[in-house]
Amino acid sequence: MEQVVLLDEAGRAVGVEAKALVHHAATPLHLAFSSYVFDARGRLLLTQRALVKRTWPGVWTNSCCGHPSPGEAVQLAVERRLRDELGVVAVGIDLVLPAFRYRAVMDDGTVENELCPVYRVTTDSDPAPDPAEVEQVRWVEWASFVLDVRERREQVSPWCVFQVEQLAALGPDPAGWPVADPRDLPPAAALA
Repeated sequence: MEQVVLLDEAGRAVGVEAKALVHHAATPLHLAFSSYVFDARGRLLLTQRALVKRTWPGVWTNSCCGHPSPGEAVQLAVERRLRDELGVVAVGIDLVLPAFRYRAVMDDGTVENELCPVYRVTTDSDPAPDPAEVEQVRWVEWASFVLDVRERREQVSPWCVFQVEQLAALGPDPAGWPVADPRDLPPAAALA
């Protein structure tokens, strides 16, 4: 059974919970990650969450999200989920937002509550998504995507909206975003 790492307010691990049970109206703070996958042309891979997902089914979002298993390094979790969810092999993985945190509530009251480091990923793979995870994918130009999200022409997950603002502040070209210091990760992520 897949487990997630529960966190205290300082980002330290305080336990584990089954992923299938962790998301509800009082979801505890837990460790996750988000990744933004770019191809050689600088296009971003967007994904639509599978319709069977517990949280935000059918919603368009960043390339891949997930939860590191207890004791699993976050970067290894990124690689694992990219391979399992999208059939994508990473050429490069860079930490860009080490301390991103958000809380969002679905219409049915289900809460997401995550400390969620964000990674820039480069690939030369064509995606082959797992239909249990991803409904569909598409490649988009980053600058157009940022503008569409800001002007609400592109409806995406709440975490993606927050992340796009912070990523855009790093600079207009994703290839030029500075790599963050891994010492700025939450303690649970740095120790995993």
